[in-house]
Amino acid sequence: MPRRAKLREKIEARLVRDRGNAFLTREFLDLGSERQVYRTLQAMVSEGRLVRLGYGVYGRARVSRLSGQAVLDSPNGLEGVGREVLNKLGIKWSLTEAQRAYNERRSTQVPVNPAIKVIGSRFSRKLRDGVWELRLDR
Repeated sequence: MPRRAKLREKIEARLVRDRGNAFLTREFLDLGSERQVYRTLQAMVSEGRLVRLGYGVYGRARVSRLSGQAVLDSPNGLEGVGREVLNKLGIKWSLTEAQRAYNERRSTQVPVNPAIKVIGSRFSRKLRDGVWELRLDR
């Protein structure tokens, strides 16, 4: 009789299949109970496989060569993961005015702080990676 896959193995297989860098807890609720999924995700956070970004939001992680701590593994940083989260939640967003001005070469100031403009939504979650927090403009 073949062995049934454990919840941890099912979640890891889904993480490998999904090429994104952001994951919502509800994406895994079909694999087990809510409590089991939360416990498994929390174990993966403590091992450095995932980074908890906010309520029900996790990001793919890697171990930093400098500090040895788990850091967000995304080429676009917290802002890119924030965009993925908003897309998964079905919330409309756009670039902020500072980002648009820089992209259109109207400004030479590089937008440093991660920010996204949320359009017509009451989205109020906070997305944070360590000391960096994604600013949501209205």
